[in-house]
Amino acid sequence: MRKLIVATAIAALFSAGAALAEDIKVGVTAGEHAQIMEKVKEIAAKKGLNIDIVEFSDYVVPNQALADGDLNANSFQHQPYLDNQIADRGFDIVSVGTTITTPMGVYSKKVKSLDELQDGATVAIPNDPTNGGRALLVLASKGLIKVNPEAGLKVGPADVTENPKNIQFAELDAAQLPRSLDDVDAAVINTNYAMEAGLHPKKDAIAIEGEKSPYANVIAVRTADKDAPWVKTLVESYHDDSIRTFINEEFKGALIPAF
Repeated sequence: MRKLIVATAIAALFSAGAALAEDIKVGVTAGEHAQIMEKVKEIAAKKGLNIDIVEFSDYVVPNQALADGDLNANSFQHQPYLDNQIADRGFDIVSVGTTITTPMGVYSKKVKSLDELQDGATVAIPNDPTNGGRALLVLASKGLIKVNPEAGLKVGPADVTENPKNIQFAELDAAQLPRSLDDVDAAVINTNYAMEAGLHPKKDAIAIEGEKSPYANVIAVRTADKDAPWVKTLVESYHDDSIRTFINEEFKGALIPAF
């Protein structure tokens, strides 16, 4: 009888341990999202949540991987991009918490300010509708162009209403924009790809998006999982004060905590 009681107690202990520990896969893009998630992983591990970080090189695959069940969550995109992906592809996924804001910057190897751009200059922007629109809004906020306000955040080149310098827009894959700087007069680049290429928004951009932006990045999960206990643990781990401190110290203002 004693052996049976001991065996039952041990089994219960292991069962309880299994309930406390959970393994998830979180998709991120290389660069700051991966770096921050490594720190989040350390916090989450103390709470019994084990994170396997999966890195991607573009914006297209992580949402499909999440929808397909290859990931439990992802952390790489801002809300307007996620909204556009859901509308276009019918993904049943949802944001569960904000992470960082990454101000978009304009970079150039040929000019030191937007004022120096010549008539007919070529400016590269992302070719996905959300980030392409964001890039055009950055240029509009700096007075280089004017856009139709009715287009909202989904503005495209066709919505440019005033273009006094006759700027030509080259729409390229977002990840390729840093490589285009030798071939264009300027490029509007997402911060993660800029930093991956050794460009610092605060130091190297000739113009930068304002801090008040609707483009806060988010953690996304499948809608069916949004109320799962591990989701709460993941978000709480990301929103830990130590993560805010890490972001501010490591990236020196290039990234802004959005929590």
